Amino acid sequence: MSTTTQMLKGLLDGSLLALIAKGETYGYEITEKLKEHHFVLVSEGSIYPVLMRLQKNNYVTSVLRKSPNGPKRKYYSITKEGEIELERFKQQWFKLSSGISSLLEEGK
Repeated sequence: MSTTTQMLKGLLDGSLLALIAKGETYGYEITEKLKEHHFVLVSEGSIYPVLMRLQKNNYVTSVLRKSPNGPKRKYYSITKEGEIELERFKQQWFKLSSGISSLLEEGK
């Protein structure tokens, strides 16, 4: 497993929460939004286990809705617990990324 893949694995929960917090969305749409934000290594199949975990932890809820094109889609929305977890993730991310940036910039 590449370093990039390992790093992405650790960031997907918070990244998906951040996307879902912007508004109700479904799996394929999440994948497309991730690509727009340069998460090109994340496949649609890799986000579903994360979405299931987020739902199990009560960070998101889902509802099946009729699709204009084909089968029903499962739409995800963030819960209050999910908003709290997203805020926790943001705080941890900013501390960690600041520290890493400091280390990488040191000695230039």
